[in-house]
Amino acid sequence: MTDLADFPVTKKWPARHPERLQLYSMPTPNGVKVSIMLEEIGLPYEPHLVNFDTNDQASAEFRSLNPYGKIPAIIDPAAPGGEPLPLFESGAILIYLAEKSGQFLPRAPAAHYETLQWLMLQVGAVGPMFGQVGFFHKFAGREYEDKRPRDRYVAEAQRLLRVLEARLASRAWLLGDTYTIADMAVFPWVRNLVGFYGAGELVGIGDFPQVSRALAAFVARPAVARGLTIPRR
Repeated sequence: MTDLADFPVTKKWPARHPERLQLYSMPTPNGVKVSIMLEEIGLPYEPHLVNFDTNDQASAEFRSLNPYGKIPAIIDPAAPGGEPLPLFESGAILIYLAEKSGQFLPRAPAAHYETLQWLMLQVGAVGPMFGQVGFFHKFAGREYEDKRPRDRYVAEAQRLLRVLEARLASRAWLLGDTYTIADMAVFPWVRNLVGFYGAGELVGIGDFPQVSRALAAFVARPAVARGLTIPRR
């Protein structure tokens, strides 16, 4: 096994347990996807806080792991092939951990790709659209007099919520009775939209009772409750 000291990121965030998977993250919707997954599968890992307040994500050490400068990222010292694997992008990490553990990604081909389909919807649409609602409702965008940008993203968020609502109308989770990485990806963003962003009323969350029902079931999972706070600020 290659010494993790070979990775520049470990200069800024030293590994106290180099035999464990190393997680570099912050408890944002994208960040907690991975901490929740790690808690669900029970894989030993060591979390490191990438602090946005001090712009850690732009540091040379972190960019050596993810040149895009976005969390989360991991180094798995026990990757297939016997060499440590550095990996970024939350969707890719979820797939990797699901395949490594054999959990939360169905093996049957149809269900496997159906899960990836919903995961990609989150990566390509739910996250970006809900994030724009947050910018225009909670952050700097709220000062803009022209509300057309905000209204555009609110309409897109509502369209996505309608898709989720229809999907969940006859299912416990996005894949039916089976809880998967698709749920781990989608529901942190729903939670952020109505919680941290405070946009529940703006998007009319009351019109989406099945989404709210599944969100409540999601946050009630013990592994989710733990993962939502990791890494601790």
